[in-house]
Amino acid sequence: MHVRPLGSGGPDITTVGYGAWQAGGGSWGAPRADAEVVAAIQAAIDAGMSWIDTAEVYGNGTSERLVGRAIAGRRDEVLVFTKVAPSDEGSGIRPDQIGRAVRGSLDRLGIERIDLYQVHWPDPAVPVEETWGAMAALVEQGLVARIGVSNFDRPLLERCLPIHPVASVQNELSLLRRDDVDELLPWLAEQGIGYLAYSPLGSGLLTGSFGPRPEFDAGDWRASEFSAEVLAEGAAVVDAMRATSERIGIPVPALALAWVTSRPGVTAAIAGSLNPANVAANARASDLDVSRDVLDELDRAASAA
Repeated sequence: MHVRPLGSGGPDITTVGYGAWQAGGGSWGAPRADAEVVAAIQAAIDAGMSWIDTAEVYGNGTSERLVGRAIAGRRDEVLVFTKVAPSDEGSGIRPDQIGRAVRGSLDRLGIERIDLYQVHWPDPAVPVEETWGAMAALVEQGLVARIGVSNFDRPLLERCLPIHPVASVQNELSLLRRDDVDELLPWLAEQGIGYLAYSPLGSGLLTGSFGPRPEFDAGDWRASEFSAEVLAEGAAVVDAMRATSERIGIPVPALALAWVTSRPGVTAAIAGSLNPANVAANARASDLDVSRDVLDELDRAASAA
């Protein structure tokens, strides 16, 4: 699999990594057996993905626990990225809360140091300087190797930088959501900050597997969030991509991933699945060399859809 450095300080990571949000269950409908989830995570490692992204709020710690089971005995094969969230859903991002949260994550993961610890989203009630200072202290204590953020904009990042380097930003990016392409990504590249794209397949919308009225399991967040308009938007983009997909012989999901990882400033994409075959297919997308003409064609197709 292709690799790139995560920001100016590294390390090198594969351009597609495993996203363990769904592994936590909870908001993804009917829970899967632990052994099935562990097998899917291990399929990602077997396929060559060099990193796993999880969070304390994914299944209220379930995802971290299952990631820990999956990497037991294989710690030298994979980097572990996780996140701490504000107190509306997570442990909280005040300094004392962060100190407790990181130890909880370490315990669930069964590891001694987190490779990338991220603030899951900002809390308007907590000054970002306090949060980032506490995150920096974790690096000094040796509990985490590097620190990053998720769902942050440039003004917040500029307040963090004088305190401690930001290793990476994790934001949503796909052919359906391109807000960061024109301004944030070029600026991050100038700063030497890595970028991890979440939901590169639009939480399933860009896989081509949804019909006009998909049925989701009870408890699956998409049942309420995927309105008729959202589904129609995803279907239109997939339909526009099919001609390209059929002409060059690359599946639609792989093309969608390749579009994301080809964006200047993007380090890697986060792709999650509990189907080992889909996990392997996502890993293969990391090795695609898609021409600029094809990428421009996808841009035009998505814009016109």
